[in-house]
Amino acid sequence: MKRIQILGTGCPKCAKLAETTDAIAKELGLDYRLEKVTDINAIMDLGVMMLPALVVDGVVKVAGKVPSADEIKTLLR
Repeated sequence: MKRIQILGTGCPKCAKLAETTDAIAKELGLDYRLEKVTDINAIMDLGVMMLPALVVDGVVKVAGKVPSADEIKTLLR
């Protein structure tokens, strides 16, 4: 099972990243669990300083922007 984390404080960009990532993961037929991480200490423990961020299986893939749908597809594979 793929572990997908959306790091953010609940801003509109964070919500958009979560929504888009969830839709793409479903489209790809992935077996996954999506988590929203809002605790700033947990976010900093991952070394992320800019939000929103996308983490896949413990690896930070994108920070500080909302990637395009095509970028997210590539990052989730």
